[in-house]
Amino acid sequence: MADRVFVTGGSGFVGSAVITELLARGFDVSALVNRRPLDERGGRVRSVPGGLFDPAALARGLDGCVAAIHIVGIIFERPGRGVTFERVHTEGARRVVDAAVRAGVGRYVHMSALGTRPDAVSRYHRTKWVAEEYVRASPLKWTIFRPSVIHGPGGEFMAMEAAWARRKAPPFLFMPYFGAGAFGRGGAGRLQPVHVGDVARAFVDALANPRTIGEVYPLGGPDVVTWPEMHRTSAEAIVGKRRAVLAIPAWKARLLAHVVPGALLPFNLDQVIMSQEDNTCDMTKFQDHFGWMPRGFAASLAEYAKHTP
Repeated sequence: MADRVFVTGGSGFVGSAVITELLARGFDVSALVNRRPLDERGGRVRSVPGGLFDPAALARGLDGCVAAIHIVGIIFERPGRGVTFERVHTEGARRVVDAAVRAGVGRYVHMSALGTRPDAVSRYHRTKWVAEEYVRASPLKWTIFRPSVIHGPGGEFMAMEAAWARRKAPPFLFMPYFGAGAFGRGGAGRLQPVHVGDVARAFVDALANPRTIGEVYPLGGPDVVTWPEMHRTSAEAIVGKRRAVLAIPAWKARLLAHVVPGALLPFNLDQVIMSQEDNTCDMTKFQDHFGWMPRGFAASLAEYAKHTP
């Protein structure tokens, strides 16, 4: 029988890519899902209905597994439903780590985010940091990844880029970003987009590489781009032409996010704050430990852009 790996967020964007990569490497999968059951892939994928706060579901999912990959995270909070950064990122990670320890699953791979640190300007990153600290203090043989913005087919981020490029989402006439200064002309942070397939490859590679145990890896592609550059590259790949790219002043976006959350664009306050920071990293350690580098943004985007819904 093949070794079995437990994956949280199995029906999500990154989780789906990780499962595909695990199966390609000969692993079987138990996937925690909160939507419909996954394709069983000839009996190799076992769907486990439930959530991070269901101890019985976690126990069922981890039963018989040699490793766990924890992916679940959120970018939008829904406090009325109990969906907050603190609960999902921090407490959710604690529940998965504790369940893995109880189940005797020694190997653990954790998805964090680039920019995570104790003094981060956003609650998103601060709650990710507290989760990391819990992982590091655990007896598990852990590896932590901190990806930059992840793109790929089926991802919400690139679906939004496609909607803007096709002029099907507000503000319709241009592709927006949040710029510093009174008129938004002061620029914003730079990004290092990484393809979801490369993220999945890294996660699964780590399982068979003991050198990665106890290590934290920033994870980004080889291209460092500004928001306007990313928008223009996306538009050219998706619709075959450039679109106008204009800045919305970050101060205005913050104000509107405070007063009328969700009314400006599909962004929240933390995303506006995070957009003002560089989201880039040094990939030297990753390349040394893994022996490869993720693909470039334009080249990997071209593989699927035309088919993005």
